[in-house]
Amino acid sequence: MTDTLLALSTENCRIAPLHADDARALASITDETVTSQVHFLPTPFTEAAARALIAGSGGGDVFHAVRDASGTELNGVIGVHSRAGQYEIGYWFAARARGRGIATEAVRAVIDALVASRPGCAIVAECRPENDRSRALLRRVGFVPTGLAGRRPGRMLLSWRAAPAYRIDVC
Repeated sequence: MTDTLLALSTENCRIAPLHADDARALASITDETVTSQVHFLPTPFTEAAARALIAGSGGGDVFHAVRDASGTELNGVIGVHSRAGQYEIGYWFAARARGRGIATEAVRAVIDALVASRPGCAIVAECRPENDRSRALLRRVGFVPTGLAGRRPGRMLLSWRAAPAYRIDVC
């Protein structure tokens, strides 16, 4: 089974698998601030490296483009990785897209799509403890620390938990 989420749309994003035509844009948004955090990305991340990543996308490792609402500008990437009994998500976004809520909106949409299409699936993410912005994003979309180390050196493992379907008001 391919773990592609096909196409998702939110108010500000269009999310679909990366295609070969995305290589130049992907290379341009994947700078040192990204490659220093993502262990499998080479530095510098060239157009050839982008083509290789896109060509290898499929099956258990699918990289999705996060575009603007018109579907033209590449703002980021969300990877969905099928691992034994669970899905791992990872992401990176262009410097120009950071701090605007785009990543939160897109990651939340991918999580919602995974939950809807794969009921009961476990969803995890890994994050460096010092990466405050990424940890905050993961918390906003429902991830909680597991207390376990991630598979990659220097990473902590987080697990997604559905928000309760109720609200308690305290007077």
